[in-house]
Amino acid sequence: MQRLLISTLLSLSALCGSVVLAAGGGGMSAPSPSIESRAPSPEEIARSAYNDGVRAVKKADDYAASAATATDAGKKEKLTGKSAEALVKAFGKFSDAVEADSTMYQAWNYLGYIHRKQGDYAAALESYDKALSLNAQYGEAIEYRGVAYLALKRVDDAKSAYLTLFASNRALANKLLLAMQEWVVARHAAADGVDPKAIDEFSKWVDERGSIAKQTASLTRAGAAASWR
Repeated sequence: MQRLLISTLLSLSALCGSVVLAAGGGGMSAPSPSIESRAPSPEEIARSAYNDGVRAVKKADDYAASAATATDAGKKEKLTGKSAEALVKAFGKFSDAVEADSTMYQAWNYLGYIHRKQGDYAAALESYDKALSLNAQYGEAIEYRGVAYLALKRVDDAKSAYLTLFASNRALANKLLLAMQEWVVARHAAADGVDPKAIDEFSKWVDERGSIAKQTASLTRAGAAASWR
Protein backbone atom coordinates (compact mmCIF):
# COMPACT_ATOMS: atom_id res chain seq x y z
CA MET A 1 0.00 0.00 0.00
CA GLN A 2 2.80 2.42 0.92
CA ARG A 3 4.57 1.68 -2.37
CA LEU A 4 1.34 2.30 -4.29
CA LEU A 5 0.84 5.64 -2.49
CA ILE A 6 4.39 6.78 -3.26
CA SER A 7 4.02 5.78 -6.92
CA THR A 8 0.75 7.69 -7.16
CA LEU A 9 2.26 10.83 -5.61
CA LEU A 10 5.22 10.73 -8.00
CA SER A 11 2.89 10.39 -10.96
CA LEU A 12 0.82 13.37 -9.80
CA SER A 13 3.98 15.43 -9.24
CA ALA A 14 5.22 14.70 -12.73
CA LEU A 15 1.81 15.55 -14.18
CA CYS A 16 1.70 18.89 -12.33
CA GLY A 17 5.19 19.72 -13.49
CA SER A 18 4.19 19.09 -17.09
CA VAL A 19 1.20 21.37 -16.73
CA VAL A 20 3.33 24.13 -15.22
CA LEU A 21 5.92 23.92 -18.01
CA ALA A 22 3.20 23.84 -20.64
CA ALA A 23 1.77 26.99 -19.11
CA GLY A 24 5.15 28.68 -19.13
CA GLY A 25 5.68 28.77 -15.38
CA GLY A 26 9.39 28.80 -14.54
CA GLY A 27 10.45 28.01 -18.12
CA MET A 28 11.03 29.97 -21.38
CA SER A 29 8.05 31.95 -22.52
CA ALA A 30 6.31 30.66 -25.57
CA PRO A 31 7.39 32.61 -28.64
CA SER A 32 5.09 35.52 -29.27
CA PRO A 33 3.80 36.17 -32.77
CA SER A 34 6.37 38.13 -34.82
CA ILE A 35 5.71 41.84 -35.04
CA GLU A 36 5.63 43.18 -38.57
CA SER A 37 8.76 45.29 -39.24
CA ARG A 38 8.24 49.04 -39.51
CA ALA A 39 8.27 50.52 -43.00
CA PRO A 40 11.21 52.89 -43.56
CA SER A 41 10.46 56.60 -43.48
CA PRO A 42 10.92 58.76 -46.60
CA GLU A 43 14.03 60.26 -45.00
CA GLU A 44 15.51 56.79 -44.45
CA ILE A 45 14.71 55.77 -48.02
CA ALA A 46 16.35 58.95 -49.31
CA ARG A 47 19.44 58.46 -47.15
CA SER A 48 19.89 54.86 -48.28
CA ALA A 49 19.48 55.75 -51.95
CA TYR A 50 21.87 58.68 -51.56
CA ASN A 51 24.58 56.50 -50.01
CA ASP A 52 24.19 53.97 -52.82
CA GLY A 53 24.51 56.80 -55.32
CA VAL A 54 27.69 58.11 -53.72
CA ARG A 55 29.27 54.65 -53.93
CA ALA A 56 28.30 54.40 -57.60
CA VAL A 57 29.82 57.83 -58.34
CA LYS A 58 33.04 56.75 -56.63
CA LYS A 59 33.19 53.70 -58.89
CA ALA A 60 32.48 55.83 -61.94
CA ASP A 61 35.28 58.24 -61.05
CA ASP A 62 37.70 55.38 -60.39
CA TYR A 63 36.90 53.81 -63.75
CA ALA A 64 37.30 57.17 -65.48
CA ALA A 65 40.68 57.76 -63.81
CA SER A 66 41.88 54.33 -64.89
CA ALA A 67 40.64 54.94 -68.43
CA ALA A 68 42.55 58.21 -68.58
CA THR A 69 45.84 56.44 -67.93
CA ALA A 70 45.16 53.27 -69.93
CA THR A 71 47.37 52.84 -72.99
CA ASP A 72 45.49 49.93 -74.54
CA ALA A 73 42.60 51.19 -76.67
CA GLY A 74 40.38 48.22 -75.87
CA LYS A 75 40.94 48.55 -72.13
CA LYS A 76 40.35 52.29 -72.27
CA GLU A 77 37.03 51.77 -74.06
CA LYS A 78 35.95 49.11 -71.58
CA LEU A 79 36.78 51.28 -68.57
CA THR A 80 35.02 54.27 -70.11
CA GLY A 81 31.93 52.13 -70.62
CA LYS A 82 31.99 50.94 -67.03
CA SER A 83 32.29 54.53 -65.84
CA ALA A 84 29.26 55.54 -67.90
CA GLU A 85 27.25 52.60 -66.55
CA ALA A 86 28.12 53.49 -62.97
CA LEU A 87 27.02 57.08 -63.57
CA VAL A 88 23.67 55.89 -64.91
CA LYS A 89 23.21 53.75 -61.80
CA ALA A 90 24.16 56.69 -59.58
CA PHE A 91 21.72 58.95 -61.38
CA GLY A 92 18.91 56.50 -60.64
CA LYS A 93 19.82 56.37 -56.97
CA PHE A 94 19.98 60.14 -56.56
CA SER A 95 16.68 60.47 -58.43
CA ASP A 96 15.16 58.02 -55.96
CA ALA A 97 16.60 60.08 -53.11
CA VAL A 98 15.04 63.38 -54.18
CA GLU A 99 11.76 61.62 -54.98
CA ALA A 100 11.64 60.39 -51.39
CA ASP A 101 12.92 63.65 -49.92
CA SER A 102 12.85 66.63 -52.26
CA THR A 103 14.76 68.75 -49.72
CA MET A 104 17.93 66.64 -49.91
CA TYR A 105 20.17 69.28 -51.48
CA GLN A 106 23.19 66.94 -51.48
CA ALA A 107 21.39 64.60 -53.88
CA TRP A 108 20.39 67.50 -56.13
CA ASN A 109 24.03 68.52 -56.23
CA TYR A 110 25.10 65.05 -57.33
CA LEU A 111 22.43 65.02 -60.02
CA GLY A 112 24.03 68.19 -61.32
CA TYR A 113 27.43 66.53 -61.17
CA ILE A 114 26.24 63.60 -63.28
CA HIS A 115 24.50 65.85 -65.81
CA ARG A 116 27.74 67.81 -66.14
CA LYS A 117 29.82 64.66 -66.61
CA GLN A 118 27.39 63.61 -69.34
CA GLY A 119 27.71 66.99 -71.05
CA ASP A 120 24.19 68.25 -70.28
CA TYR A 121 25.19 71.58 -68.77
CA ALA A 122 21.73 73.14 -68.86
CA ALA A 123 20.32 70.30 -66.76
CA ALA A 124 23.39 70.46 -64.52
CA LEU A 125 22.78 74.12 -63.77
CA GLU A 126 19.13 73.43 -62.97
CA SER A 127 20.15 70.78 -60.44
CA TYR A 128 22.83 73.00 -58.88
CA ASP A 129 20.35 75.86 -58.65
CA LYS A 130 17.87 73.55 -56.92
CA ALA A 131 20.53 72.45 -54.42
CA LEU A 132 21.48 76.05 -53.69
CA SER A 133 17.85 77.13 -53.36
CA LEU A 134 17.67 74.65 -50.48
CA ASN A 135 21.06 75.56 -49.01
CA ALA A 136 22.61 78.74 -50.39
CA GLN A 137 25.86 78.10 -48.51
CA TYR A 138 26.47 74.60 -49.89
CA GLY A 139 30.03 75.01 -51.14
CA GLU A 140 30.20 71.82 -53.22
CA ALA A 141 27.31 73.00 -55.38
CA ILE A 142 28.88 76.44 -55.77
CA GLU A 143 32.15 74.87 -56.91
CA TYR A 144 30.51 72.37 -59.28
CA ARG A 145 28.33 75.09 -60.75
CA GLY A 146 31.44 77.20 -61.28
CA VAL A 147 32.99 74.37 -63.30
CA ALA A 148 29.79 74.13 -65.36
CA TYR A 149 29.97 77.87 -66.00
CA LEU A 150 33.48 77.39 -67.37
CA ALA A 151 32.28 74.67 -69.74
CA LEU A 152 29.64 77.12 -71.00
CA LYS A 153 32.32 79.88 -71.28
CA ARG A 154 30.47 81.98 -68.71
CA VAL A 155 33.68 83.21 -67.15
CA ASP A 156 32.11 86.10 -65.24
CA ASP A 157 29.77 83.70 -63.47
CA ALA A 158 32.72 81.40 -62.76
CA LYS A 159 34.60 84.34 -61.25
CA SER A 160 31.63 85.12 -59.02
CA ALA A 161 31.50 81.51 -57.86
CA TYR A 162 35.19 81.59 -57.04
CA LEU A 163 34.94 84.80 -55.02
CA THR A 164 32.02 83.37 -53.04
CA LEU A 165 34.07 80.28 -52.20
CA PHE A 166 37.18 82.32 -51.46
CA ALA A 167 35.27 84.07 -48.70
CA SER A 168 33.78 80.90 -47.23
CA ASN A 169 35.72 77.77 -48.20
CA ARG A 170 39.31 78.12 -49.35
CA ALA A 171 39.76 74.43 -50.10
CA LEU A 172 36.88 74.44 -52.60
CA ALA A 173 38.01 77.81 -53.94
CA ASN A 174 41.41 76.27 -54.67
CA LYS A 175 39.77 73.42 -56.57
CA LEU A 176 37.76 75.83 -58.70
CA LEU A 177 40.85 77.95 -59.33
CA LEU A 178 42.67 74.87 -60.56
CA ALA A 179 39.76 74.15 -62.93
CA MET A 180 40.07 77.73 -64.16
CA GLN A 181 43.79 77.32 -64.80
CA GLU A 182 43.14 74.11 -66.74
CA TRP A 183 40.38 75.83 -68.70
CA VAL A 184 42.74 78.63 -69.76
CA VAL A 185 45.33 76.13 -71.01
CA ALA A 186 42.66 74.14 -72.88
CA ARG A 187 41.17 77.23 -74.50
CA HIS A 188 44.56 78.46 -75.70
CA ALA A 189 45.17 75.07 -77.25
CA ALA A 190 41.69 74.58 -78.74
CA ALA A 191 41.07 77.96 -80.39
CA ASP A 192 37.36 77.08 -80.33
CA GLY A 193 35.87 80.46 -80.94
CA VAL A 194 36.67 82.11 -77.62
CA ASP A 195 38.17 85.56 -78.11
CA PRO A 196 41.93 85.18 -77.44
CA LYS A 197 41.95 88.59 -75.79
CA ALA A 198 39.18 87.50 -73.42
CA ILE A 199 41.15 84.36 -72.60
CA ASP A 200 44.24 86.42 -71.85
CA GLU A 201 42.28 88.75 -69.58
CA PHE A 202 40.75 85.83 -67.74
CA SER A 203 44.16 84.16 -67.48
CA LYS A 204 45.56 87.32 -65.90
CA TRP A 205 42.68 87.42 -63.42
CA VAL A 206 43.24 83.75 -62.52
CA ASP A 207 46.97 84.36 -61.97
CA GLU A 208 46.22 87.34 -59.74
CA ARG A 209 43.74 85.37 -57.69
CA GLY A 210 46.22 82.55 -57.34
CA SER A 211 48.82 84.95 -55.95
CA ILE A 212 46.32 86.43 -53.51
CA ALA A 213 45.26 82.98 -52.37
CA LYS A 214 48.85 81.97 -51.65
CA GLN A 215 49.58 85.18 -49.78
CA THR A 216 46.49 84.89 -47.58
CA ALA A 217 46.37 81.11 -47.14
CA SER A 218 47.79 81.25 -43.61
CA LEU A 219 45.16 83.76 -42.50
CA THR A 220 42.38 81.18 -42.31
CA ARG A 221 42.19 77.69 -40.97
CA ALA A 222 40.53 76.47 -44.17
CA GLY A 223 43.17 78.17 -46.26
CA ALA A 224 46.05 76.81 -44.24
CA ALA A 225 44.70 73.28 -44.60
CA ALA A 226 43.91 73.58 -48.30
CA SER A 227 45.98 71.59 -50.74
CA TRP A 228 46.81 72.78 -54.23
CA ARG A 229 45.88 69.85 -56.42
